[in-house]
Order: sequence, then structure tokens, then C-alpha cells
Amino acid sequence: MNNFAEIISKFAQKRLLVIGDTIADRFVYGEISRVSREAPVFILRHEHTETTPGGAANCAANLAALGAKVALISVIGEDEAGRVLLETLETAGLDCHGVVVSSERRTTTKMRVLAGQVHSTRQQVIRIDYDGEPALTSDEREQLAQRLREEIENADALIISDYNYGVVDVTLAALARDAADQRRIPVFIDSRFRLSDFPRFTSATPNEDEIAQLSGQPLTNDQELEAVGAKLREQLVYRSLLVTRGSRGMVLFEADAKPLHIEAVGSSQPVDGTGAGDTVIATYALAIASGASFAAAAQLANFAGGIVVMKRGTATVSAKELLDTATSS
Repeated sequence: MNNFAEIISKFAQKRLLVIGDTIADRFVYGEISRVSREAPVFILRHEHTETTPGGAANCAANLAALGAKVALISVIGEDEAGRVLLETLETAGLDCHGVVVSSERRTTTKMRVLAGQVHSTRQQVIRIDYDGEPALTSDEREQLAQRLREEIENADALIISDYNYGVVDVTLAALARDAADQRRIPVFIDSRFRLSDFPRFTSATPNEDEIAQLSGQPLTNDQELEAVGAKLREQLVYRSLLVTRGSRGMVLFEADAKPLHIEAVGSSQPVDGTGAGDTVIATYALAIASGASFAAAAQLANFAGGIVVMKRGTATVSAKELLDTATSS
């Protein structure tokens, strides 16, 4: 517990760089008023709409909430969702000089409609996705590369947050790896569906379903998970691999060590898992940048994940919340 407190106390001294797909998470709340005459669907009386940072922006927001200094490199559209998102990030204290505002590209947006009766809890009834389109231009890619070269000079660690919306390609990832190697700082990967495209980094945080897809086989027990996880870490030449398993916790793989199973903390009935993976990699990377071992960082990330899934929407965890949970568990 004293070790956890010491690690967390160093968070505010660190500066992390996040590069990846920024998403506007929009939550539309409404009250079910009646059934429509036009179709057999409910009519919702709109109450309010919230826009919160998602994807790489949520990862960056979690780092800021934990007390770190954060710079974000990404692309947003010159639209209403992008403007709200950028204002929210700057208000949270993020350095957004690395964010490219595109006049051609739409801000990637995930709109969730939450509905309920009077005095009842609002439940998600549908999600509408607006993908970031069209593809990035060569000029926008060069802007991202230049901002990466500039921002990494002051970073203590780098996180690549890849949601497969086109911001990070193999060329930009290779540039990030080479620049980080020159400065001898760690690089962490959170990639949806494309982890095999990002070899020879420090660590990654895939979930169990993602590594099952990469292996091409279902994982029916712990033994199969251990075999596939260890093989994947070795193939990708990572120093460690942290596999998240939802209510079953996490498993950490390191070279020359047995897999470390970490039990989930908190309630077995999470309120909302939206963005929990962003919280996990933010905490994990920041802890390692602050001198933690992979095992200690994974345990802190597990605590953070347990906290954030008990909050509604795309949420963050503060350093105080993490410290209170870590020292009381």
C-alpha cells in the first residue's frame, strides 16, 4: 500500500503524450412520453445532451484527472461536435496544440440515446455512430507526424490509442516507436482489432475477446488464455502484455515470469463499462512512467477500472479516488 501511495504521488510530475482517434461521446437523455402514431416506437421528450471525450481523448482526460500533464495528438472535424470536444479538453487542462482541425473530415461521434419513464433510471436504447470521414489527406498526416516529433521531446511516456478510425497508421506508429526509442521512454498500445500491426513496443492492454480474435480460436479456460497470451507477447516483442477480462479481472504476461492473475475489484454488477479500457491504459502507463513495476501498475489499473465502471457514461478517475481504493483494498 505504501508503494501504491508513492507511485501515485509522482503522477503530477509526469507528462504523457497520447496519439490516436478522438471520439465525441454524446449522450442524449429523454423521457418516454407516449407511443408514436407514425410507427410502433416510443416518442422521447428530450431532456438534455452531454458531450464527453471518447477514445484517445478519454484516455488523455483520464491522465489529466489523475494529475498528469497531457498532450494530445489527433484529428477532429471543423464541426459542432469537434468544437464542443476541443473546448471540453482545453477546459480540463489538456495541451491540444497537437490536435489537427480538418475542414474536410467529420468528427467521429458515437451518439447514445438513453430513455426512461418519469423518475426511472435512463437506459441506453440505441447508439448511432458517425464515422470520421473522409480519410486523412497527405497534408494532415504530415501535420500529425510533425506534431509528434515536437511533442515527444518533453514526454515521459507515449500512449497510442487506436480505434481503427484512421489517425494512426503503420508509418506514424513506426515514427513514434523510433522517436520513443531515441529518448528511451515507454510506448503503450491500445488497439481495437489491429494489435498485430504494432510490434516491438513496451506493452499493450487488449481485452480477452481481442486476443481470441488474433489467435483465431476461442479461449474456453485459463490455461488456453495463458498459452495464447504468452505466445502473443513473445510474437509482438513486448516487455509485457496486460489482458483485461471485465468482471474476471486481468492477467499480466511478462518475459520469464508466470502469468499474474489479478482479481476484479468492486461490484460484480458494473453500472457502465463505456471507456473503461481508456482508464485502464491511462493508469497503467502513468504508473509505469512514475517508476512502478508492470505488476504494480497492473494492480493500480485494475483498481481504476473497478472505480470507473461504477460511473455512468464516459468517465474518469481522480488520483484521490485511486489512492483511497488502493490503500483500502
